[in-house]
Amino acid sequence: MLSFPNAKINLGLNITEKRADGYHNLETVFYPINIKDSVEITDTEVTSCKIHGIEIPGDANDNLCFKAYQLVRKDFDIPAQQINLLKNIPVGAGLGGGSADCAFLIKLLNEKFSLGMSVDKMEGYARQLGADCAFFIENKPVYAFNKGDEFEKCEVDLSAWFKVLVKPPVHVSTADAYADVKPQKPLQSLKEIIHLCPTTWKNKVINDFEISVFAKYPQIHQIKNSLYDAGATFALMSGSGSSVFAIFNHPVKLRELEKNNLVFYNI
Repeated sequence: MLSFPNAKINLGLNITEKRADGYHNLETVFYPINIKDSVEITDTEVTSCKIHGIEIPGDANDNLCFKAYQLVRKDFDIPAQQINLLKNIPVGAGLGGGSADCAFLIKLLNEKFSLGMSVDKMEGYARQLGADCAFFIENKPVYAFNKGDEFEKCEVDLSAWFKVLVKPPVHVSTADAYADVKPQKPLQSLKEIIHLCPTTWKNKVINDFEISVFAKYPQIHQIKNSLYDAGATFALMSGSGSSVFAIFNHPVKLRELEKNNLVFYNI
């Protein structure tokens, strides 16, 4: 069976406080976009994971998809599976590609073997793999809070806008991004601001990671500026970087940005 996990962007990201367990509380809006990997499972003798496309550092059997299979197999009698993962979603870009892959694998196992798992059950497995993994089970816009793994429905719809994403040849470590961030309570919750018209989002909907990431990687800041220079209504770095997305009220072609970066149109 075959599935096509999609990426997400963060419509705003506020790091609100450091937790006693070492994690951070945050608030963000996860929004699915149309950049996709593919994941396939087939019956085999010994479970393994093969990765194609974009190279991912480390052992393939340390991949989140392999870990997701192991989690589900603890509770269900399912046979060994060959997991084939074709990576197209950029890595280290704040797009949640790995999280999407493992969540979609959980859904694939549920469907293929008629496990009858509820959304809550599948989200429970996904939460054990990463803070944003559970989002991809339902894969609809949500307001996320606490560690980013608790959700409320969010009625935000960008389908009428032309959306672009730019990925520079830079990998931003999530751990490094968190190390330099200074948690603080926002003056106004993203939960309230996100329902305003996107034409009002500039300088209101922010990403707290931008300050430290832009200081270390000024080329990412320049991409954001270039998107505004090209007429973007709103632009923001996604997650902990390095990709920057923008929304326009008309189709655009960003030839200058294409020279040194990956540019995805109509996401």
